[in-house]
Amino acid sequence: MDQQENYQKARKRVVSRVNFYVHLGVYLAVGILLLIINLSNSPEVLWFQWPMMGWGVGVLFHAAGTFLFSAGSETMNKMIEKELRKEEESYGVKN
Repeated sequence: MDQQENYQKARKRVVSRVNFYVHLGVYLAVGILLLIINLSNSPEVLWFQWPMMGWGVGVLFHAAGTFLFSAGSETMNKMIEKELRKEEESYGVKN
């Protein structure tokens, strides 16, 4: 791998993380806004939690995709190494 290719991969990971943090920030800002609207218009019924829970699932999937299952993540690297070991064992190659 040359330096340009490494740079592009690193840049892609950084952009992915920044996009996640922007998503998380917007989620929190909208959550606060919905809470304020909810409490000022109908404090007896807390409805703001329902859209925030639905959106929160999306944020969790985004986090998993960004930090657990993206190219270059530690989890993904461990899974690749495990598959390589299985492949080597099936062909009788040992380290």
